[in-house]
Amino acid sequence: MLGRSLGIDLGTTCVRVFVKGKGIVLREPSVVAVDRKGKILAVGEDAKRMIGKTPSTITARQPLRDGVIADYTTTAAMLRQFIRKACGPWTLFKPDVIVCVPAKATSVERRAVIDAAIEAGARRAFTIEEPMAAAIGAGLPITEPGANVVVDIGGGTTDIAVISLGGIVISDSIRVGGIKMDEAIVKYIKREYNLLIGEQTAEEIKIQIGSAYKLPQELTMEVRGRDMVTGLPKTVRITSEEIRKALSEPVSQIVNRVKTVLEQTPPELAAEVVTRGIVLTGGGALLRGLDQLLQLETGVPVRIADDPISAVALGTGLALDMLHVLHLDGM
Repeated sequence: MLGRSLGIDLGTTCVRVFVKGKGIVLREPSVVAVDRKGKILAVGEDAKRMIGKTPSTITARQPLRDGVIADYTTTAAMLRQFIRKACGPWTLFKPDVIVCVPAKATSVERRAVIDAAIEAGARRAFTIEEPMAAAIGAGLPITEPGANVVVDIGGGTTDIAVISLGGIVISDSIRVGGIKMDEAIVKYIKREYNLLIGEQTAEEIKIQIGSAYKLPQELTMEVRGRDMVTGLPKTVRITSEEIRKALSEPVSQIVNRVKTVLEQTPPELAAEVVTRGIVLTGGGALLRGLDQLLQLETGVPVRIADDPISAVALGTGLALDMLHVLHLDGM
């Protein structure tokens, strides 16, 4: 029955829900607003708008950290709200749910995700590794013999995997993603300009002028924040070269981990990687010049998926029809 199966991209910064037969029906920030007694006041977009603007009695928190559950109770409550919002109240039928997890998630972390989904109202719950879901969502022929290399750069983690015959041959996960990039920008602006900015401002800077490789035409942007010396509002103009310098550390960590995975790939598959190339997915794939930098550093062709931000959610949903091929943990 259509609508009885869900795929959930349980991201550190954003949750996307895929309903079978309908596609991605919900995209909400992974944020929950709670009061001092732990009562949930708002979830998703409504809660995100409260960040930095709430009285001391209300806390806006992210229950996921580095792609895994950091606050089990809040995550289960958040999932329940999102499932209900995406599909309406379940009366006669509970859904089957597949939830994505980082490639190197532990058995305990996977179990926590499954338990949270069951508690949120799922009939059965399974987990799927993010790079596998990303590969499916990007349209790669994962069930065929041959190397499919995916680099999924999310908010909390970057997952790299070589996939063949419906399984992951080799994978790695690094807890570096969009959030670490935003933090690097905050630190740089603070160090160079004595200016305090929030992570939402840093994310906007990353989107507007961020890059991993030299741009044909460099960009500039005005940034507003609080002067650390006077405590008063202050505006500075920054360049894309500066932000590239700020992002150099997290970007180089990702590049080095990709190179490590390629070096460990079996020789038979490594030869195919050179011809098939690497596919980038996740929001981090949109960082200007990252594909060029990776191609330069690895010597392997790199392309960005058609819809990199939605690839994991799409793949998680499409995996619902591939349970006979994929070896998924679940209950």
